[in-house]
Amino acid sequence: MNSRLARFFPFLSWWPLNGANVRTDLIAGITVALVLIPQSMAYAQLAGLPAYYGLYAAFLPGIIAAMWGSSAQLATGPVAVASLLTASALAPLAATGSEQFVALAILLALMVGLIQLGLGIFKLGVVVNFLSHPVIVGFTNAAAIIIGLSQLNKLFGVSMGRSEHFINDIWGVLLQIGETHLPTLIMGVSAFAIMWGLKKFAPKLPGVLIAVAVTTVASFAIGFEHNSKGMIDEIADAEVKNLANDFSRGEVRIEELNGVLTAKSAELKQLQKAQEGSGQHIAALRYEMELIKLEIEHLEGENRKAARSLRKFIFEQVPAKDTQPARLYLTGQVPQGEQSDGYRWRIKKVNKGELKLVGGGEVVGSIPSGLPGIGLPKMSWETMMSLLTSALVISLVGFMEAISIAKAMAAKTKQRIDPNQELLGQGISNIVGSLSQSFPVSGSFSRSAVNLNSGAVTGLSNVFAGLIVLVTLLFLTPLLYHLPQAVLAAVIMMAVIGLVNFKAIAHAWHTHKHDGIASIVTFVATLAFAPHLDNGIMVGAGLAIILYLYRTMKPRVAILGRHPDGSLRDVKVHNLPVSENIIAMRYDGSLYFANVPYFEDTVLEAVANNPQAKHLLIVADGINQLDASGDEVIHHVVERLRSSGIRVVFSGLKKQVLDVMRHSGLLKYIGEENFFMDEEKALEEIYAEVLKVKPDAKRRLLKPSIGDDDGVRIWL
Repeated sequence: MNSRLARFFPFLSWWPLNGANVRTDLIAGITVALVLIPQSMAYAQLAGLPAYYGLYAAFLPGIIAAMWGSSAQLATGPVAVASLLTASALAPLAATGSEQFVALAILLALMVGLIQLGLGIFKLGVVVNFLSHPVIVGFTNAAAIIIGLSQLNKLFGVSMGRSEHFINDIWGVLLQIGETHLPTLIMGVSAFAIMWGLKKFAPKLPGVLIAVAVTTVASFAIGFEHNSKGMIDEIADAEVKNLANDFSRGEVRIEELNGVLTAKSAELKQLQKAQEGSGQHIAALRYEMELIKLEIEHLEGENRKAARSLRKFIFEQVPAKDTQPARLYLTGQVPQGEQSDGYRWRIKKVNKGELKLVGGGEVVGSIPSGLPGIGLPKMSWETMMSLLTSALVISLVGFMEAISIAKAMAAKTKQRIDPNQELLGQGISNIVGSLSQSFPVSGSFSRSAVNLNSGAVTGLSNVFAGLIVLVTLLFLTPLLYHLPQAVLAAVIMMAVIGLVNFKAIAHAWHTHKHDGIASIVTFVATLAFAPHLDNGIMVGAGLAIILYLYRTMKPRVAILGRHPDGSLRDVKVHNLPVSENIIAMRYDGSLYFANVPYFEDTVLEAVANNPQAKHLLIVADGINQLDASGDEVIHHVVERLRSSGIRVVFSGLKKQVLDVMRHSGLLKYIGEENFFMDEEKALEEIYAEVLKVKPDAKRRLLKPSIGDDDGVRIWL
């Protein structure tokens, strides 16, 4: 009974609680939380969400994953790769940071959780093997570079557009280097210096937390943030003013259309419920709703483009004087005789004719205190279908990341890791996380290492870390208001530096050229397809499978001869004589649909090269699997050679292959007398048959023992 309960509630294995273990887990949990809180906020920004959603993702998911997973030290929460994949999946569907974007991220977490839970329930953890190690290496290197580059604009305090081509976006950032906001750059570089210095000279101190604390205090002290408001009419440049007006009108129109859509949807539901109205009327209503949705989609797309364009403009503001309102001029276009306020302003938001202007450094800003709202994310069939591919990729990549970390730690702790149980834990954590406004999460390498090095004994350490995040949400969020965005960018860049590992790609190349090709192609494709990273990893996974099939299409086939040391060896490699009476060949590979033509060709070629031989021995130790195509080709080859008077004999076939032949009837067709445990017994019987017909035949394939009739030593 206890074992059954433990299977459904793995955390029961923590009991009975040991006082010493609880104290150790508490210290480890506090240590992890000191890294988790700033990291989670940084990764939320990377995912395109407001920073405080990182705290939501750091709260319940980490606790649930620890309770239902199989690893005692794996720390689950926001991670760099899953966050970047989330951003890349949602960027084409909604404006970054908008309510719709947040809703999609929460729905994506639910879908990821359901996929992982399903794989765990049906014990399909092996599906992750479709993402080979070289593919993951190539993807991780590319993703780390993309993550690092995606933070450049926040480090320099310039704008960054989001388009279908990440490289163009980065180029746009580099063109703005001359407009760098120096206080922002100083904040970011200072955070780098603190984290790097503490990591090198005082590694036991929480470098990330200290960097965040110091720069937040500095930000507050110097008034790092500087915001203002204005009106569209204050923009002096006519072209920019028209663009802002178009954006504002688009927002108003979208709001109106959403209201009309809501009303028509309510009308449709009422008609369907009351079963009133003709089918033609209902169809017309649905058609109108589809047209409205298309118009909304078009307007949202146009407004995303307009918003990106508006963020690129830098203004100087001339304050209002007497009856003259304030004016916003593009940089360098302030008329002579006018004096600007000394700040460089950017448009952060446009809402109903009003501008929100940013003139200082970007900070995290207001964080809602209290717990996240609990509830199911908004769902629709169309949205879920559009997110399905991304959800599948995040599920597999996230799980592979988590299980790799768990196994690496288990090698040190001697703990047993159950991949399917870990899938269940990750799946349940993402599902519960989606109910509490979390985006997709996974196992974190850096925080898991901190947890392990802090002496964590059970998953209770992650429960303590989650409870500290809870305390932060309830009482400490006001302290994070002045945290500079540049510091969060530095935290992310510092975290992903360790993910860049080109030596791993080189190792894959030296191990096998095909692995190296898969790794390099995945790396290049991920960079090329960015921000759609799922395309890069799908290309890599597909190529790895194709290359594997290509390798197995032409397995190694060797014509065998007797080596002086008594073993059967490849005649081409060792320059050995062959028998004119018997063809002995070894086939090193499974027989399945992709390589059966090659098997047939090599057999027939060997027979054609030795037309006098009336016996063919297939040394089949290397055949591990046989499918229906392989079964059919063997039947065809045996039938064809028999008609030519050639006996086909097999040696060393494995049980699973013989079982297939037995069930298909092939074993009976070939004849059990033609199957031998090993090649030596097969050769003895074959030569006994040959010598009946040719008493003077040279026994080249038998083990060397005595000279033949001509006094020639027998090597076969």
